[in-house]
Amino acid sequence: MKAFRFTGILFFVIAVTAAAAEMHTDIEYAVAGNESLKLDVCIPDGDGLFPTVILVHGGGWRGGDKQVFIKPIFQPLTDAGFVWFSINYRLAPAHRYPAAVDDVTTAVRWIKAHAREYKADEKRIALIGESAGGHLVALVGARDGRQLGIAAVVPFYPPCDMEALALGEDKTNAAFKAVSAFLGFTEADGQARRLLRQSSPITYVNKDMPPFLLIHGDKDQTVPYSQSVKMRDRIRQAGASCELSTVEGGAHGMNGWEKDPKLQTYKAEMIRWLKKYLHAN
Repeated sequence: MKAFRFTGILFFVIAVTAAAAEMHTDIEYAVAGNESLKLDVCIPDGDGLFPTVILVHGGGWRGGDKQVFIKPIFQPLTDAGFVWFSINYRLAPAHRYPAAVDDVTTAVRWIKAHAREYKADEKRIALIGESAGGHLVALVGARDGRQLGIAAVVPFYPPCDMEALALGEDKTNAAFKAVSAFLGFTEADGQARRLLRQSSPITYVNKDMPPFLLIHGDKDQTVPYSQSVKMRDRIRQAGASCELSTVEGGAHGMNGWEKDPKLQTYKAEMIRWLKKYLHAN
């Protein structure tokens, strides 16, 4: 056991040395619904301005935190020389839609306003989110991306068609429970369907939206892979840019992918794609 702990510490020191970075935690970016909303930021060593990523965690819109679920991509982004911000947002059922969506847009505006304090390039910002966070960045990216000046969007296994997920071909009891708690309905009536369409990223697809890279495991039983296939096809039909990276054999959640090195090739692909669209070396 002692040898194992020493090895882990040694690896950590090597990793930090290989990619020196400055970390700031629990910075308040807004107060909404009597709740303090906070973010963490990691800044590369050296002179900015650096390409920038805003991270939005998952957790079924009801749980999660800026330091969990999405953590496996922290180090790849640090090693690649990106500034990254990881944000908290208001959670259901205490705070229902559109609270979380509003918080993401508020965070984007705050980060752009404070970009130079953190060596961030406000003209080279990407949104990345996973699961419920993937839904949030996909929605904000499609609906408001150009207006907010977002350069690229990377949703991981995102709910893109909320109506199909809660009531249609992709429905499960767990999906209905999570989506209905987020949107605030109990019955599949007309008002529920309006909310489902209004909260669906696929509703807002347009030719002027930022480029998207969707990343999804083809064995996902929580948010079906078909959700990303449908979103990709709709984006391309609209004349915008979208790629779909398939994690073959991957179930729901990048933390699960960490157990199998064969499932982690997405990291290098994500970094290459981000460097292309954020014009990073």
